[in-house]
Amino acid sequence: MPRRDASRRAGPSGKNPATSASDKTSIAALSAEEIGTAVVDCGLYEGGKRRGRRIELETALKQASECTDGFVWIGLHDPSSEVVETVAEHFELHPLAVEDAVHAHQRAKLDTFGDSLFLVLKTARYVDHEELVEIGEVMIFVGQRFVVTVRHGEGSPLSEVRKDLEAHPDLLSLGPSSVVYAIADRIVDDYAIVIEGFEVDIEEVETEVFSASATNPAERIYKLKREVLEFRRAVNPLISPMQRLTDHQTGLPIDPRTRDYFRDVLDHLVRDSDRIQSFDETLAGVLQANLAQLSMRDNQDLRKLSAWVAIIAVPTMVVGIYGMNFDHMPELHWRFGYPLVLVVILIVCVALHRRFKRAGWL
Repeated sequence: MPRRDASRRAGPSGKNPATSASDKTSIAALSAEEIGTAVVDCGLYEGGKRRGRRIELETALKQASECTDGFVWIGLHDPSSEVVETVAEHFELHPLAVEDAVHAHQRAKLDTFGDSLFLVLKTARYVDHEELVEIGEVMIFVGQRFVVTVRHGEGSPLSEVRKDLEAHPDLLSLGPSSVVYAIADRIVDDYAIVIEGFEVDIEEVETEVFSASATNPAERIYKLKREVLEFRRAVNPLISPMQRLTDHQTGLPIDPRTRDYFRDVLDHLVRDSDRIQSFDETLAGVLQANLAQLSMRDNQDLRKLSAWVAIIAVPTMVVGIYGMNFDHMPELHWRFGYPLVLVVILIVCVALHRRFKRAGWL
């Protein structure tokens, strides 16, 4: 986490005392390209329905201040610090939360600042051909009349979440709380896709370890275990924030009617966390089994080597003795002495081979 400069700490009002009115960034000061690349969508919602099509960022900020029965949802993707700070200044968001949204790389958490809420969610996307998890982040600022989402990374795009939510006016009528639920639900659902990817790869590794082939997937097992650990670090911290949203603790600007929705998300999240824990334990067991298999193969190879050395030692010894050029040696001048020695060597080697074969050394 980046070190927070003392000059950016907030005063009692929650605003940055080091930022004067002359230093504030206005919408006009931002380039059209900068806004266009950062703003994914802006919409005004009233009575569970979207009013009109996409609106400009400046218009969204004005309507958020003027609407009395609806709210504005501003979606940002990998925005510059200027865009985030401009939106934050308009809604008077806490500077510490804004700093987290700009720099990213935060743990999943839930903070409240006055009458606004700041929620950090970790997105996950499984890259199957590389067997790695890409972790992103979604920061959500929630107030009575606005929702600002700041997404970093490519995981869990929110455009589909917005479309699905707009197709359910009864849920959308619950206000900004419905947006928080819809985003959390989609991100947790995407966890299940990552888990399925892990399941396939872990089953492949198990099959490889216990197959007859003399492969050594230790490196693959270690990499999968490392990715599971990274995924676990992204998922587990989210349980506490979801529990708080389910309990509807005092001070959270969340509609109590969404309690059952958040409870469903929490149930799925806990289930996913348990499955991830089982992956970690399974990979640890597979790694130990692989090491045991390697040790067993080494022992088998050593026994085979020892058996062949013992067999080869017989002809080596006999030939060595008869090669010392002594005159008085058994059957040295006999016509069938040479074939007899060869037959004796062959019989002894065959007998040793059968003995080692029965003992399982060959």
